[in-house]
Amino acid sequence: MHGQPHGPKGVVGLSVRPTRLAVSGAHTEAMNRTASDAVTRTGRHDDPDTRRQPAVSIRGLNKNYGVVAAVRDLNLQIARGETVALLGPNGAGKSTTVAVMLGLTAPDTGHVAICGMAPRAAVLRGRIAAMLQDAGFMPGVTVSELLTLGSGLYPNPLGVRETLELAQLSGLARRRVNRLSGGQLQRLRFALAAVANPEVLVLDEPTTALDVTGRAEFWQAMRAYAGTGRTLLFATHYLEEVSENAGRAIVMMGGSVIADGTPDAIRQLAGLSTIRFTVDTGTDARQQLEVLPGASDETCSLWLMRVPSLP
Repeated sequence: MHGQPHGPKGVVGLSVRPTRLAVSGAHTEAMNRTASDAVTRTGRHDDPDTRRQPAVSIRGLNKNYGVVAAVRDLNLQIARGETVALLGPNGAGKSTTVAVMLGLTAPDTGHVAICGMAPRAAVLRGRIAAMLQDAGFMPGVTVSELLTLGSGLYPNPLGVRETLELAQLSGLARRRVNRLSGGQLQRLRFALAAVANPEVLVLDEPTTALDVTGRAEFWQAMRAYAGTGRTLLFATHYLEEVSENAGRAIVMMGGSVIADGTPDAIRQLAGLSTIRFTVDTGTDARQQLEVLPGASDETCSLWLMRVPSLP
């Protein structure tokens, strides 16, 4: 995602292990019981108060860079378990929206919550992570060694073996990263984000520069990941990827959402043009327009009509 003036780039969410405090035996036992009760099937330690919150909740988000309005009064909610595609041209506001979700930049106004908590807190607790569009790796280390190092940065990581299986890298665990193909490197980038065991994973144009085989292998891994019930948000310019892998598509332009629906519905809208016109009040034109498909009135005299775009 590019094109935001001075907009920060998304990063894989990193966190540190919480400081351990000395607590009396009775309190320690109570805390251990509470933590044990909150462990979910995915190994997460969910707060019961946040478990029922949506994966992403954005209300009235505004963010300006100088005189440029990068995001304008954005309202968006993503339920847990959804796979959502984020579409839009460069400068549409995608990068800034993701940066706010990751706690990399603060909104000027508005409210943003990830799994019921502030973005930076969600990153620190491993609730949200992002896969970089392009990231270099430490030379000379193996895939397994790099994932082991990454897992130590999170409070409740996935096991390295499970992460390797999820990213379809089990057979490459002992291979050095500088000997991986382009598609294998991209799956490793995904694995470094997935090892955090996040409930929300953000992918920034993940298949850019991959060949057909690499893209197919990558999305096979993503579908396996989404099948675990986690939330997936990805930005892409490939419409076929949206149709094949997303249950919902959100289109941004000029810092706002201009379309939100199923991929099929968005595809139909993409082939339409909008005509705005006014009619004189007191005539029978309104009754005649009401029967036309695609016509709707915004005010008493201003009408919209969506018609197929001309080639």
